[in-house]
Amino acid sequence: MTVVDTASGKVRGVREEHATVFRGIPYAAPPFGPRRFRAPQPPEPWQGVRDAADFGPTAPKHPYAPPLDALLPDPDVPGEDCLNLNVWTPSPGDGRLPVMVWIHGGSFCHGSNSVPVYDGTAFARDSVVLVSVNYRLGVEGFAVLPDAPANPGLLDQVAALEWVRDNIAAFGGDPDQVTVFGESAGGISVAALLAAPRAAGLFRRAVVQSGAPMAVPPGKARRTTRAIAGRIGVPATAEALRTVPVARTVEAQRQVLAGGNPITGGAGFHPVVDGDLLPRDPMAALADGAGADVDVLMGTTTEEYRLWFVPSGLTERVGPLMLRLAMLRKRVPRAAARLYRANRPGATPGEILGALATDLLLRIPQNRLADARPAGRTHLYEFAWPTDVRGLGACHALELGFVFDTLGSSAVQALTGPDAPRDLADAMHAAWVGFARTGDPGWPAWDPTRPVMTFGSGPDAAARLVHAPREAERKLWR
Repeated sequence: MTVVDTASGKVRGVREEHATVFRGIPYAAPPFGPRRFRAPQPPEPWQGVRDAADFGPTAPKHPYAPPLDALLPDPDVPGEDCLNLNVWTPSPGDGRLPVMVWIHGGSFCHGSNSVPVYDGTAFARDSVVLVSVNYRLGVEGFAVLPDAPANPGLLDQVAALEWVRDNIAAFGGDPDQVTVFGESAGGISVAALLAAPRAAGLFRRAVVQSGAPMAVPPGKARRTTRAIAGRIGVPATAEALRTVPVARTVEAQRQVLAGGNPITGGAGFHPVVDGDLLPRDPMAALADGAGADVDVLMGTTTEEYRLWFVPSGLTERVGPLMLRLAMLRKRVPRAAARLYRANRPGATPGEILGALATDLLLRIPQNRLADARPAGRTHLYEFAWPTDVRGLGACHALELGFVFDTLGSSAVQALTGPDAPRDLADAMHAAWVGFARTGDPGWPAWDPTRPVMTFGSGPDAAARLVHAPREAERKLWR
């Protein structure tokens, strides 16, 4: 057992293989009662030594609907002290090692830092201090209310990064060598933090996995909040919602969000342009130079859409007419469908729609951001290895077990299957470690030749550098 002194009190970790692990350390006070819907407050100091052997409570949330619940394990740990983090360190107090801070995904209404996929042992094994963070989700973290600050979930993430700045040296980490990384909603969060003036200086590098810079105007975001409050039967105010039990709010949220997904849309939660934490749309701010001094690694999977389209049967249900209507709604030119179809012989209209949506929502925004950033500060990747599980292919979230090098976990194998290529995990994990150490993941930075490291390309699942992949398709989006 190892004891480390933090600003709030002493914590006792446990020695495990390759790492000393501290779980469930509070970085902010429980966000309930009068603190509900407020900005995070400092944790109450404690006397003596706090045991940090077990994961702390998870933020209130509803489970994934079937069949995603079987593919994306999402533990639920009860308790109010949900603003907590975990630390995996090779040796507390021994050296100033690079630090990686993980922000989980889950459409801003699922996920936690206790998901087995996110075990930080492999990072500690490779001399990186890994920190994983919980933050408020759904209504609690992203409701838009007239009598409360916007983006409390993002404010939680800022508070966690401030905790890292103030405390991580005691765990062996270097507060001047922090990389923040996240996937899906976590990737969107990282892009928002990159554009947020309040987060400037809290991290040196950033990794955006399957996310893009985006935030919505308050009026648009308020619709989801109002729908949930209406389902409960109270005004859409913090004062009214504080009188509603959290479990009832979460159930109303589940009902309102049912049927939507990040690709096809529907009610959901997003960061909000609030004039404070996010003064401007993140993409516009980043294109104008925000975060220019931060090294960025970003990318997508090749077939992001398949996680939602295949289990739901949407790939088969979408016909030519539905494809055309969807394209009209998104103002996609006819030439795009023709080219995407020509490049994917035998693809169904649903698969064409999914490929278009993947590029429109993720790949093209990332390319545009890379084009706008200073030379030498940006690297791009693509994850192309296809899983055999349920025909999901190179779908959303598949790369996570490779990045964390947790392919042996049954939670990871629910998505990858038991025979995922070990060499590919070695390569991808090493790239993330290298980026955290030096800002160089091992391939050329973005330049006019548009280099993209493609993990899992070809029959031997190798990592190959590809210049300007699918360039004709990209040019259609100008």
